[in-house]
Amino acid sequence: MMPRLPRYFRLVKPAISRRFRKGGSLLEMVLVMPVLLMLSFGIVDYGYFFFLKSTIQGAAQAGARASIVSGASNTDVTNAVSAVLTPAGLSSSNYTVTTSPTTISSAATGTNVTVTITCSWGTVGYHTLPSALGGIPNSKQLTVSSVMRKE
Repeated sequence: MMPRLPRYFRLVKPAISRRFRKGGSLLEMVLVMPVLLMLSFGIVDYGYFFFLKSTIQGAAQAGARASIVSGASNTDVTNAVSAVLTPAGLSSSNYTVTTSPTTISSAATGTNVTVTITCSWGTVGYHTLPSALGGIPNSKQLTVSSVMRKE
């Protein structure tokens, strides 16, 4: 009769099962990595979208500020807007500036002046995440307005 082994020897698993456990971490990485990549690319897309929206809002406010002084013209508005958007990396061909009333110099004192900036996400945005996976579609229009009263 063979002597019975102590309990701590019986709990040790054979060396064969250790070989199969090594692939578990690789499998988990393969399953989790696409989700983490999509999340990271989504953060880049949406983060840049909100940065761009904030920058365009500041440009619209600068344009409205330039339009309310007496003697201001549409060129002053366009120059003020481009002074804000050019350092942000947007060229004047990527956005449109519209004013209401259309001619700033003829607006009477006390009237509201609206400066609206519109651009397409397809021409100004990063496209790291496809729209099918939750990214921002290229057809998205980014429109920002600012209203101030003429002096």
